[in-house]
Amino acid sequence: MSSLDGINQVLRKYTDENYHFRGMHPFYELAGSDSVAEIFWKPFRRAIKPIQRRQDIFFAGLNDVDNKTEWVCSMGHLMGLFDNDWLGIKANHKMVFLRYAEFNRIAKGKIAETALFCDIISVMKQVGVNPLPLQTGTEFITPGPRRHDGLLFDKNDHKESQKTLDLVNQMRLDLTGSDLHSSKDELRKTWLNEMIWFGPSGIGATYTIDRYEEQHQGPFQKGLDNTKFHGHVCRIAEDKYAGWFGWPNLTMNPSGGFLGLPKTEKTVEMRVVDIYRRDGEKLAENWIFIDLLYFLMQQGVDVLGRTEKILRH
Repeated sequence: MSSLDGINQVLRKYTDENYHFRGMHPFYELAGSDSVAEIFWKPFRRAIKPIQRRQDIFFAGLNDVDNKTEWVCSMGHLMGLFDNDWLGIKANHKMVFLRYAEFNRIAKGKIAETALFCDIISVMKQVGVNPLPLQTGTEFITPGPRRHDGLLFDKNDHKESQKTLDLVNQMRLDLTGSDLHSSKDELRKTWLNEMIWFGPSGIGATYTIDRYEEQHQGPFQKGLDNTKFHGHVCRIAEDKYAGWFGWPNLTMNPSGGFLGLPKTEKTVEMRVVDIYRRDGEKLAENWIFIDLLYFLMQQGVDVLGRTEKILRH
């Protein structure tokens, strides 16, 4: 792993001169590797060290959105000792796990574009700060795939990859054709009954179609109106794995209750990552990342700023 002083040099070595970075709140979009080094990586590395990248899933593919760009997806945790404050979150000098999903577009042997989603709210909860109301799902350090086969470093059968892509696209079409809410019968067309939905901290994880409906899809539909799908930047599949992200994927009008927020007339954006594992003919596991800090910020709730003020006093 690079030293703190060497981060800029490493990023310059592997990224394109017009490198474009998308990050969650409070990082947003950044231009150039030096900006990414100074705004994201250096503060993170000063706060949490030494860092291990504990990767659970790694795959690549041709972008189904444009049929020409090539992307690589990595998912897992960045683990280290939380020894210095980060983003206003007070260090606890103990191990923490930052859950992440990263998409990189590769062009001419360089990283031209990155989307990095990470679960900052989970870090807050690990140090004893609970910024949101009681969530509907379960909170824990999210595991990798049940089959432990998510690191795809070798070439794989194109037919299997296409089968996975076709399945997630069918599931996506079922959702977008029904106001982003599928009945249990519709869900069973593309999902195993024992499916696992690993949601972000603040919503949590849930198991089986029935509990997914009760603990996520139901509250999501009840608390959000006029939900519209805006497509993806990247959508790829390899072997039994698939993933996508949007910027934003969705817009909606909060109707009250979701994440404990009141009703608002504002139209707000939601940036989402989905990573899937197929088991046979259906989907078995789904890892979700949502930029909830940005979703809340659009409604006037500055979670990080509020937390920093509380801890300071």
